[in-house]
Amino acid sequence: MPVYQLIADPVFPPVELAEDGGLLAVGGDLSPRRLLLAYSMGIFPWFNAEDPILWWSPDPRFILELDDLHVSRSLAKVLRRGLFSVTFDQAFGQVIRACAQVRAATEGTWITPAMLASYERLHEMGYAHSVEVWRESELVGGLYGVCLGRCFFGESMFHRAADASKVALVALVERLKARDFELLDCQMPSDHLTSLGARSIPRAEFLKRLRRGGVMPSVQPQAGDFP
Repeated sequence: MPVYQLIADPVFPPVELAEDGGLLAVGGDLSPRRLLLAYSMGIFPWFNAEDPILWWSPDPRFILELDDLHVSRSLAKVLRRGLFSVTFDQAFGQVIRACAQVRAATEGTWITPAMLASYERLHEMGYAHSVEVWRESELVGGLYGVCLGRCFFGESMFHRAADASKVALVALVERLKARDFELLDCQMPSDHLTSLGARSIPRAEFLKRLRRGGVMPSVQPQAGDFP
């Protein structure tokens, strides 16, 4: 399959044309219109700082069913002890920058300055959200993602204290379940998320689930009821 070079207009080829690894297109920009259209079509950006913008729609897709979250006995003990406090959308900028720092230190960051600016704009528009985990007044963990309809598209998480990112995920899942969300998109497989209950489903099923969750292809899709 060819990798499509995007034009200036915010359009994407059908996701079924993605390569076996999930790469669909290259180029374009990180404007809110293009990003929102991408997420609503089951596409996300993922690239290194030295690369052009790369757009992906893998098959299968890695998700977390909200009822399948696995809370280990040790994590349940941490939650019961109340070692951390959790907030939502109180420090989006700090969370995304912490995620970028962690990735840069371990595997090279794809959260470039342009990505930071774009997702902070999505946050201002009510589409991107964060979960913050605090130990007293110190931010020690969190995650962020994009919320459309009744679907949450997770982007990245970090921790500076043991189990802090897991606490953020538990809080997110509880919030999504309370609002009858369809699923939590995890994009690509990882051992860490597999241990927490995430699994792969066919891309065709993932797209059907997006539609069932009220996410329709659009440059201005409905923002999710997250706050």
